[in-house]
Amino acid sequence: MDESPGSRQAVVNANRRPPSAGARVAGLGAYRPARVVDNEEAAAAASVDAQWIEQRVGVRERRYAEVADTVVSMAAEAGRAALKDAGADANQVDTVILATCSMPSPMPNGAAQVAAALSCPAAGFDLNAACSGFNHGLAVADALVRAGTSGGVLVVAAERMTDWVAPQDRDTGPIFADGAAAALVLPSSEPGIFPVAWGSDGTKAGLIAIPAATGRMEIQGRKVFRWAANALTPVVDAACDLARINPRDLKAFVPHQANLRIIDAQAQHLDAPAIARDITGSGNTCAASVPLALDALRRSGEITSGDPVLLFGFGAGLTYAAQIVLCP
Repeated sequence: MDESPGSRQAVVNANRRPPSAGARVAGLGAYRPARVVDNEEAAAAASVDAQWIEQRVGVRERRYAEVADTVVSMAAEAGRAALKDAGADANQVDTVILATCSMPSPMPNGAAQVAAALSCPAAGFDLNAACSGFNHGLAVADALVRAGTSGGVLVVAAERMTDWVAPQDRDTGPIFADGAAAALVLPSSEPGIFPVAWGSDGTKAGLIAIPAATGRMEIQGRKVFRWAANALTPVVDAACDLARINPRDLKAFVPHQANLRIIDAQAQHLDAPAIARDITGSGNTCAASVPLALDALRRSGEITSGDPVLLFGFGAGLTYAAQIVLCP
């Protein structure tokens, strides 16, 4: 069989679809690497005290990718789990969005490889909004489905942050980790994903960066803490206003898992019965942290199908995005 370039016909998803009244998260999936690294191990590498790590950021243990756990392979496993959770077939997915900032090289993109791994006849593109990447991807998926451009969108957030931090750097090494999570977005007769409140502040881009000269993440932790803990409250309020949902009616608050003290400071503004604190066992997985935390809350039974949940991502760029979704 001729497998030379150009021997296969391109698959084009050009079916005409009517606009949809809404979009919903139909299924969730997660992939957590098998290797668990406790604070004793992380502290030894960074020459700090194990208790200091937990007191400073709230992490007790985190997952590190094995050699075979690539950004693409972890994304594909999470996507496969999301399809199974939704009872959906790969043929229902015509767009794959991969939210990531840790691909090993800029080309080829990861989303097309994820689509191929799942046998989805899909368009695929990567989206880099760092730690708010999943929220951005979900907003794009919602718009694509409601416009009739896509009939099914798989939004996957996958990160292998351990490739980009130095274990001996006390500001990043003990904090960042690896993992992936995914959401399948399908049309709905009523909105299940509400309008996004988002923005960016490029004047503060230098607070979190990976300089080309070093290839390692650098973060000005105290400045980021003040920004995230104090300056982002209006984003949360705007997301509730756009959804026309009273904050008191929220069943859960799922913020980016950057720092337990930031999470607790942000949560004081809300009265949600469940607050995601997945950072304690997962570390900071950047774009993957919000969907991993959402999946963990659902698995624990703290939220159930139909519950309104506020998702909130923020990070390098600086970028931020928040939206309310109904739990699948």
